[in-house]
Amino acid sequence: MKTAIWLYMFLFLAFFDLHAQYPILTPFAVSLGAAPVFIGWMMGIYALTHLPGNLIAGTVIDKHGSRRYIIFSLVSAGIVLLLQSQIHYPWQLLLLRSISGFVLAFLSPACLALLASLSSDKVTQGKLMSGHGVVHTLASVVSPAAGAFIVAKAGYSATFQSLGWLLIATGVMAVFSIPRTLHQTAHSAAHPDGETAQAVPAFPVPWRIYILPFVMSCSQGILFFELPLRSVGMDGIMSTGILFSIMSIGALVTLSMLFVNRYSPFKRVLGGLLLLAVCFYCLAAIQSIPLTVALFILGTAKGIIFPAMASLFIQLSGGNKLGRVFSLQSIAMSIGSFIGPIAAGQLRTFISPYFIAFILLMIGLMMLPTSRKPGSLLSPT
Repeated sequence: MKTAIWLYMFLFLAFFDLHAQYPILTPFAVSLGAAPVFIGWMMGIYALTHLPGNLIAGTVIDKHGSRRYIIFSLVSAGIVLLLQSQIHYPWQLLLLRSISGFVLAFLSPACLALLASLSSDKVTQGKLMSGHGVVHTLASVVSPAAGAFIVAKAGYSATFQSLGWLLIATGVMAVFSIPRTLHQTAHSAAHPDGETAQAVPAFPVPWRIYILPFVMSCSQGILFFELPLRSVGMDGIMSTGILFSIMSIGALVTLSMLFVNRYSPFKRVLGGLLLLAVCFYCLAAIQSIPLTVALFILGTAKGIIFPAMASLFIQLSGGNKLGRVFSLQSIAMSIGSFIGPIAAGQLRTFISPYFIAFILLMIGLMMLPTSRKPGSLLSPT
């Protein structure tokens, strides 16, 4: 439990740092002279360079444990932000975002595998995943508005410097707080019956299920691209930061409804995706609905989906090869995050990007299995 508390604190600081950049990056790129299409590529390249990092992370985390890769991601990302505070040209931002995408590719699978390895009990693992969602959401509630406020008071350079030093300090704290032998505990939790690694299937999770993180991240990438373009300038940055915080408050509401965890993770994911698709349709086609209301409901859908998705992957994998399982999840999310903003930047003059997100989410829902055969995903838990 002590390790979980430390990890939650590291996750909070890391998520705070990362989410604080969401309302900042697009206006910052505009201030450097970047066009909307370039901004789409700037956001997409971050996800594209996630892919090689995720491919490496799956193997090395299972082999060496999560500790060293959490530290590497936090410190390296902090250094990149310090460099980002000194740039003057759009191509420099593109380069640094690509580096940041690679080094941060290790953080999410390492943290999720570490949390899941702290217990072999499915109920406890579900609670740990819910705690991960709560910490993530709490950070995302305050960080967008905080990042926008810092930019309004201190400017872009000072903001990136402060966020960079925060990540570096978090990485240094992780050096002294995460036990070096924790990956041995992860190994025993992944093989509770004493099975050898060779006896575990290479891909314990059906490939078809990875459509879930793909469509989720693709729709999120579209939202993170489109929402800041509503307005520019300091007033626009502040309002965008507040809107992101409202969405996170919605997620916090559903994360606090502990009775939701009684239902099957797969059913929770399906229900959340359907609600998310409806929200994007409203953003695209029903202008009479206030933006704050739509984003709040969208946040409630995210609060249902993310912990349920993590629990679903643990359930389907049986606790085996968690590093590979979560790295493949991150790969699917990286591909979606790459496609989403690029598609939005290319097509926003022809069709609402929010409608593109709606179509993708509905396609994802239709591609998922719905049979009730024994052992199927829809069987009650």
